[in-house]
Amino acid sequence: MQQLDNVQINFDTNALWVLNVALALVMFGVALGISLNDFKNLIKQPKLVLLGIVSQFVVLPFVTFLFILLIKPQPSIALGMMMVAACPGGNVSNFMTSLAKGNTALSVSLTAFATFLAMVMTPFNFQLYGNLYQPSAQILKTVQLEPFELVKLVVLILGIPLVLGMLLRFKNNVLADKLSKVLKPLSIVIFIAIVILAFSKNLEIFNNYIHHVLFIGISHNILAILVGFLVARLFKLSFKNQKTLAIETGIQNSGLGLLLIFTFFDGIGGMAILAAFWGIWHIVSGLLLAWFWSHKKRSLAY
Repeated sequence: MQQLDNVQINFDTNALWVLNVALALVMFGVALGISLNDFKNLIKQPKLVLLGIVSQFVVLPFVTFLFILLIKPQPSIALGMMMVAACPGGNVSNFMTSLAKGNTALSVSLTAFATFLAMVMTPFNFQLYGNLYQPSAQILKTVQLEPFELVKLVVLILGIPLVLGMLLRFKNNVLADKLSKVLKPLSIVIFIAIVILAFSKNLEIFNNYIHHVLFIGISHNILAILVGFLVARLFKLSFKNQKTLAIETGIQNSGLGLLLIFTFFDGIGGMAILAAFWGIWHIVSGLLLAWFWSHKKRSLAY
């Protein structure tokens, strides 16, 4: 088990370039469905927005840290968990919220705002909790992690595609809708391709160590979904909004996490395998949960 912290995933410069472009394309596709009105709507519902952001960027990273203290995973796995928890909501959350009969407008708005905040909050949360947990702090000491470089990469991958996609929608709404219909369904395929690309030359490593992250990855994802659901329930939101916050908090942008891991950590085994497994599993869990809620007749209101 100790070897997992020292395992390096082989990922060359060309593959990293493809990963950058693929993730930026996914974010551009998401941004095509976002308009300035989505941000204006957030101002009209400050309670929903605040709870959604607090759930993703405050409660989830903190609960993840407590979970790590409880189960004491290998340091590299702990860093992978912190990286995933520090990322904004995943790009497929809007589709899953719609399938679950949640508040799709709120989901889109939260995705937009969370992506914007992630340029600061993702590096901040990862650095904070990564250094608070002593075993993972030891790894961080051996890595030349420049906070400014981390923020710069997040801005390039999330910020610029977000601005360009919204700008195109503002300039040509019809073209943006047409492109969005093509790019959004491709987002899941693109992510799966990213994972396959990342591990195509590392299948032996993946097969040898995947069992170390199965229970942790599934438990962490369930915990993230519960965090969103319980935060919404605690503040007496409607069942429709409870479902939305649960999906927004439980579906993380692990593709961004993988990119950061390969860029700054040379693909440290535990981190990369945990993030990749989460990326596959949260699609499964999110679709199953959305299907269950879409067939649930009872509606809770407060």
